[in-house]
Amino acid sequence: MKEQIHLYKERITAFWQGRSKGQRTFMIGAGAVLAAALVVMSVLGSSSGMVPLYKDITVQESGQIKAELDTRGIPYELDQGGTSILVPDSEVEGLLVDLAAAGIPNSGTIDYSFFSSNLSWGMTDNEFDVIKLDAMQTELAGLMTGIQGIENAKVMINMPEEQVFASDTAANASASIVLDVQPGYQLEANQVETLYNLVSKSVPDLSKDNIVIMDQNFNYFDNNSEMAGQEDIYTYQQKVKADIEKDIKQRLQHTLGMMIGGQKVIATVTADIDFTKENRVEELVEPVNEETMEGLPVSIERIEETYEDGAVPEGGTAGTGDEDIPNYEAGETGNGDYEMKKETINNEFNRIRKNIEESPYKVRDLGIQVAVDNKKSVNDDGSVEYLSAAEEQNVQESIQSIVDSMIMTSINAEYEQESTDEKVSIVFQEFSGQMEIPTDGPSTGLPLWAYAVGGGMLLVIIVLIWRLMRGNKEKEEEFHVYPEETPPSEEYPEIPQMKEKEDESTQKRKQLEKMAAEKPEDFAKLLRSWIADD
Repeated sequence: MKEQIHLYKERITAFWQGRSKGQRTFMIGAGAVLAAALVVMSVLGSSSGMVPLYKDITVQESGQIKAELDTRGIPYELDQGGTSILVPDSEVEGLLVDLAAAGIPNSGTIDYSFFSSNLSWGMTDNEFDVIKLDAMQTELAGLMTGIQGIENAKVMINMPEEQVFASDTAANASASIVLDVQPGYQLEANQVETLYNLVSKSVPDLSKDNIVIMDQNFNYFDNNSEMAGQEDIYTYQQKVKADIEKDIKQRLQHTLGMMIGGQKVIATVTADIDFTKENRVEELVEPVNEETMEGLPVSIERIEETYEDGAVPEGGTAGTGDEDIPNYEAGETGNGDYEMKKETINNEFNRIRKNIEESPYKVRDLGIQVAVDNKKSVNDDGSVEYLSAAEEQNVQESIQSIVDSMIMTSINAEYEQESTDEKVSIVFQEFSGQMEIPTDGPSTGLPLWAYAVGGGMLLVIIVLIWRLMRGNKEKEEEFHVYPEETPPSEEYPEIPQMKEKEDESTQKRKQLEKMAAEKPEDFAKLLRSWIADD
């Protein structure tokens, strides 16, 4: 029996050693997948098939559901401290419908749907006010739980009583709110402001000053929306100011660095930004023809009247009328002509309406300070040569010209040369330290420390790979499996003919004994390989 087991063992060992590394990996992976599949099937087969019916419910609602399930005789399990109920998978859909029809779970709160199902003629005004207030509190709590980070909310509203007689002092409502905030979550300022607005706009005569909001840890949330808005505006204005100063400084530093040298000059910029925002409407009337300042004629009216002496008046000859005296000579009339011309022209002009909105900010003033290194060169004997007065004058004029041009194009105003001179300060001084030159954009190269860290990490990776390869090589040499074959005839002589009756196992045993006596190191390696295979 032992010989058969040993024979099977040798066959299995020979089969395993005859497989390649990929085949061995595939066989091990297939075995692992099969074992995992068997474990999963056993776990699924042993499970009771219980699935959640309700999750994240209150203990009161859980008690109602538990009592109903006990009455129906349906098995169940409680989980998560009684806030979840598990029932068999086949019973879930039917129970959801049946419990909903029975009004289970019932949280005990009153919402606005109560009025449509329970309103009756016998309800008094006081009862109606109490139910209405309770419904309002429930609805507000439900709206607050929809905000991120709030798990539950309790709202208490105090409504003032209606006064019978008129009073000078008006009674105001008040509200107290307790929030159940998720652990580790911090409500932001806009969320707190939303809560205050939600309550203030939902309850009549309720101002934000009469609202108190706190969490379960007695932390109060104050309505600092105005301060938060001011902080946001201040941050925005400071960021705009810093960006403008940085942009002008980089352009000025780059230009002066190309002229004098990057290590020879340094510039700083101070900006005065006007954040006044203006909206105005302009209604202008302009002529159509600006040269003649005339408009476009719309209508023209001309009237002409003429009169000449000697013509018979329109009433006939004097003294012949019904009321005139016959044969009465009329008075003499003088000679003269009459002529009148009248012309009326209605002109239309261009009527322009402009809605102008000024930009949110503009550069009102700039102050620029430039420092120049007056050290010209260092002689061989260590002496320092400085710029002469004439050279400093030339450099100052060049810098002044560039700075004046930059100021004139950057600020939104017109300045004369004398005013720009007051905004620029140029100083010649020997630099004792090294200056960091700003660039126009992000640096494309890596700093020196990045190369040093990268080189160190690369060296560590190379050493680890080398040690890993060396360790694998030593393991292969240590656990090298020698083939089980008969040693060469010159080292291990054949067994004499007189011992032909001995079986093959006895012959191998003798060869191993001889190998252990002559080459103990090889014999020890062979034994270790067998032990590793077992």
